[in-house]
Amino acid sequence: MSRSHPRSPVAAALLLLVVTAGCALSAPAGPVQPAEIPTPVAASTSTVTPATPAPPATAPQVGVARAALDALTVKGRAALTGYAREAFGVSWRDLDRNGCDQRNDVLRRDLRDITIKPGTHGCLVLTGTLLSPYSGETVPFVRGLSTSREVQIDHVVALGDAWQKGAQQWSPEKRERFANDFLELRATDMHTNASKGARDAATWLPPRKRFRCGYVARQIAVKQAYGLWVTPAERDAMARVLDACPQQGLPRSYPIALGA
Repeated sequence: MSRSHPRSPVAAALLLLVVTAGCALSAPAGPVQPAEIPTPVAASTSTVTPATPAPPATAPQVGVARAALDALTVKGRAALTGYAREAFGVSWRDLDRNGCDQRNDVLRRDLRDITIKPGTHGCLVLTGTLLSPYSGETVPFVRGLSTSREVQIDHVVALGDAWQKGAQQWSPEKRERFANDFLELRATDMHTNASKGARDAATWLPPRKRFRCGYVARQIAVKQAYGLWVTPAERDAMARVLDACPQQGLPRSYPIALGA
């Protein structure tokens, strides 16, 4: 008869380790967590959830010129009765008292490559070159009886138009200031200035289309500064021009006190 021998503690521990390892190898593998699997890239846009549409863009801010236009008084044109150029005083007064008349001041401002007559305190323009803002034409200026007229000084708001839209009620002093205000004056070529005459924006705009926004903005600035009104047709014409340039600002004014 055989005799059993008691197991030592070391043998018991080894037996337990073998049994546990066998159980681990025979157990089924657990499921792989979804996070461990890379998300597949969609093969076509039909499987992609459409993005939330972006909110509509904010409407552009109304430009300063357009806001000023909307603030102008709108009413019909008054009669031209009583109008005369002399009602607007002496032409080309030295209203800013810099020693130069307004015409030469405008020529010095608007022409390029100018030469000045010696002994005139830097005032009298002898020659220069104008890039006409109304037509885009390059016009040489040479002072002389038959040549000076090639470059003319336009009243941006024609004096006759101003007369019919409030100026006839002004004092003679205010009319003279108006006619010599740098904001109201611009050098241009003879032919374009003649074609404009006394017409407003409803019936005449510069042939150079890229300059129309600036031209209309200057007219609005002048009318705002002096309290002149616009007719319904004039307002509508100005608004159509500004539709193409809604951020158009007003030109800067010049240092001449307007007074009352």
